[in-house]
Amino acid sequence: MTGVFFCTEPLGGRSRGLFCCGVDALDRYFHRQVSQDIRRRLTACYVALCGDSERICGFYTLSACHIALPDLPAEITRKLPPYPVIPAVRIGRLAVDRDFRGQGLGSAMLVDAARRVIESDIAAFALIVDAKDAQAVAFYEHHGFLRLAVEGEARTLFIPLKGIAARLKQE
Repeated sequence: MTGVFFCTEPLGGRSRGLFCCGVDALDRYFHRQVSQDIRRRLTACYVALCGDSERICGFYTLSACHIALPDLPAEITRKLPPYPVIPAVRIGRLAVDRDFRGQGLGSAMLVDAARRVIESDIAAFALIVDAKDAQAVAFYEHHGFLRLAVEGEARTLFIPLKGIAARLKQE
């Protein structure tokens, strides 16, 4: 990141009114729906705050999910027990406010999400994401995500948490 300090915390009761990433579906979700999903325990939402202010610069959501074992590459399934599904965590949405693009915030939030999942007491094998478009696919692939072998879902990607944990320990 280029000289701007960000911290990431649970959304809580913060004002979301100024946030705008420019993607209507993401902005609408963040302004109108995320609080309901949090109350229903369908997702957890974390926000990146700029410096010491309460300005929301980005957000991401996490929720429980699973991966069907046959959807994983063979080289990975050989090392796993023959369960029908493997536990995972889904990054449902990840967005950066237009004013803060190009500063590495999306990458920092991705690392923060992985760290939160790894440090939790709930076991998960991987992070999953449904990339919105080709640009998002490129972003996640740049960070080591692999495509799942799910027919008709070419934009569903995953990354085993074991590899992320090793990289985070090196930091």
